[in-house]
Amino acid sequence: MWQAPADFSWLNLNWFSWRTWQSFDWANPGFLYVLLAVPFIFLLRWLLHLRLRNKMDVALFEGNANWHWTSMLRYLPDIVFGLFLMLVIVALARPQRTNETIELSAEGIDIVLALDVSGSMELTDFSPNRLEAAKRVALDFVDGRVQDRIGVVIFAGKSYSLAPLTTDYELVRESIRNIKFGMIPEEGTAIGSALAVSINRLRDSDSKSKVVILISDGENTAGSLDPELAAELANAFQLKVYSIGIGKDVTIQLPNDSTGGKPITVQTGLEEKTLRQLASITNGQFFRAQDAGALSQVFQRIDTLEKTEVKEARYRDTHDFYQVYLRWAIMLLLLWLLLKNTFFTNALED
Repeated sequence: MWQAPADFSWLNLNWFSWRTWQSFDWANPGFLYVLLAVPFIFLLRWLLHLRLRNKMDVALFEGNANWHWTSMLRYLPDIVFGLFLMLVIVALARPQRTNETIELSAEGIDIVLALDVSGSMELTDFSPNRLEAAKRVALDFVDGRVQDRIGVVIFAGKSYSLAPLTTDYELVRESIRNIKFGMIPEEGTAIGSALAVSINRLRDSDSKSKVVILISDGENTAGSLDPELAAELANAFQLKVYSIGIGKDVTIQLPNDSTGGKPITVQTGLEEKTLRQLASITNGQFFRAQDAGALSQVFQRIDTLEKTEVKEARYRDTHDFYQVYLRWAIMLLLLWLLLKNTFFTNALED
C-alpha cells in the first residue's frame, strides 16, 4: 500500500519569522497577549530565587564565591520550558491562512439604443446640438452597464442597425461616436421602422429583460409601419420601450441660408403623443428631456429601473497551522524532560 512521504516542512525556522506571523489570521488572538506574561513570570521567579540564594550564601559561608559562566546554564531548563509554554499558547491562538475566492455572475439585460439622426436633431437648443448631446449621455450609459448586451439602431427616413447586440462595449462606444448627420439620406422620422428593427434584434433574446431606449424629437413622418402597430409587436415579444422626447419649446435662429443670406428662425417643440403611446403599450415609460442635464437624469433613471443583478459567491478555504507550533512545543518538552532528569542539570545545581 502506497504511503505519502513524511512532511518535515514544519522544521523550517521561517515559521518563527515576523513576516510569517504577519501573514496569519488568528482565530483566537486573545491568547497572543498571554505570551507577554510567560517571560515576566520566569523573570520574577529567577529574581526571587537569586535573592533567597544570596541570603543563604551569606548565612552559611564567609568570604567571596568565585563566579563562573557555567553557573548560568542552570537556567537553561527554565528557558526551554518557557519556550514550550509560549509555543503552546501560539497553537491555542490558532494561526491560519484563508484563501477567499469571489465569483461574480450577472444575468444581463438586452438593450437596443434607437437614436434619431434626422435633420431636426441638428437644432442647437442642446449644446452643441441635440444629436451630440444624446450621444454623450448614451456613452455614459454604456459605461455603467455590466454584462448587458447592447445594440445600436439609427433612424431618419429609414432605419438601420448600426451595431448588433454585444457585450463588446468598445465596439458599441465606437459605433455611437461615429454617428453623424447624413448617414441616412432619406428625410423624415420613421419611428415605427426604428422600433421594428429593434424588435428584430431582440425577438430571439432569452434575456430576462429586453429593452428599447428610443430617443427622438418629433412625430412619425416616414416609414411604412405604424408606430402603434410596432409597439403592439414589441409588447408581444415582451419588450419594454423607454421613449425619450428631446427638445425645448423655444425659438431658435438658424445660420443664414445658402440662397438669400437671411437668418432663419425656427419654433421648436415636441410632439409627445406617439412617444407616450409607445411607452404605454409596452409597459415602459416616457421621459421629456429639455436640456442635457435632464437627459442625463433620464438615463440614470432608466439605469435604476433596468439594473443588472450581480450575484456574488464567496468560497473560503481555511488552513490551520497550529500543528507546526505544537510539534515544536513537543520537541522542547522532551528536551526539558531530558535536562531535568539527567546529571547535567543536577550537577549545575550543586
